[in-house]
Amino acid sequence: MTVQLPAPPAAPPTVAPAARRSRFAPGAGDQRKAGPLAYVLLIVAAFVSLFPLYWNVVAASHDSTRVQQAPAPLLPGSHLLENLDVAWNQVHMGVALINTTVVASVISASTVLFATLAGFAFAKLHFKGRNLLLALVVATMTVPPQLTVIPLYQIITDLQWTDTLQAVIMPSLVAAFGVFFMRQYLVEALPVELVEAARVDGANSLRVIWHVVFPVARPAMAVLAMLTFVQAWNDFFWPFIVLTDTGTPTLQVSLANLGAGNHTVDTAVVLTGALISTVPLLLVFAFLGKHIVGGITAGAVKS
Repeated sequence: MTVQLPAPPAAPPTVAPAARRSRFAPGAGDQRKAGPLAYVLLIVAAFVSLFPLYWNVVAASHDSTRVQQAPAPLLPGSHLLENLDVAWNQVHMGVALINTTVVASVISASTVLFATLAGFAFAKLHFKGRNLLLALVVATMTVPPQLTVIPLYQIITDLQWTDTLQAVIMPSLVAAFGVFFMRQYLVEALPVELVEAARVDGANSLRVIWHVVFPVARPAMAVLAMLTFVQAWNDFFWPFIVLTDTGTPTLQVSLANLGAGNHTVDTAVVLTGALISTVPLLLVFAFLGKHIVGGITAGAVKS
C-alpha cells in the first residue's frame, strides 16, 4: 500500500526589495525650492560681480575731474561718446583689438591642441620615462616667468621678430598647465576599454584621437580654451617688452600708452579704454558660457 504525503505548501513569492534611492541620485524629489536666503545670497553675489562693471561704464561717461572727485559718481554722465572717440583714436585701439583677437585665438587653439595630445599620451599611453617627463612638465610651472624674459627676448631679437605678433604668440603656443590639466581629466574621463575597442576596429592613432579622445575631452578643452583666451587677452608683461612699435600694439599695451608721456593721466579716458577691452570678453562669455557649462555638466555625469 502506497501512502502519498501531502505536498508542502508553496512558498510565497519573494519580492525583491525596492532599490533604495540615493539622496544624490537624480529624480523628481530632489529638486528643492530655493528659500529666501538663497535668493538673498544670489542677489548679493550678482551685485558684487556686476557693480565694478557698472561703475566702469559710469566713470567712462564722465570727465576726469568728476571721476576723481569724492564721492564717486554713481549715475551715468554725458561724456561717454567723447571719451570713446579719444580712447579709440589716440592709441590705435581698433588695430590693438584686431591684434589681440588674433593673438588670443591662435594661442588658445594651439594650447588646447597640444595640451590634449600630450595629456592623452601621459594619461593612456605607456612608454619609458612617462612619469619623469610628466614631473618635468609640472616642475616648469614653478619657474617664475620673469626668469625667462632675457633668454626669450634674446631669441626673439636673433630671429628679428621684435614688433611682430609672432613674438607674442610663439612663446605661448604650449602651456605646462594645459598639459597637466588635460592629463588629469583624461585619466578619469577616458576609459582604456574605449581606446582598445577603437584599436580592435582598425583605427590608427590619428583616428583614435579624432573620434575618441577629442569627443571625450571636449568639456575640458572648452574650459582650457576659455582660460587660455582670457589670459592671453589680458597679458601685458611680455607684449609690452617685445612690441615697442606703437603701430602693432595689443589692447593692454594700448591701455598703458593712454596718457603716456603726459604729466597728468586722463582717468576717464583710461577707464573708457578698459571698458573697450572688457566688452569682447563679456560677449565671448555670453555666447559660449552656456555651452561650456553644459559641456562641464555632461562630462561630470557618469553612467
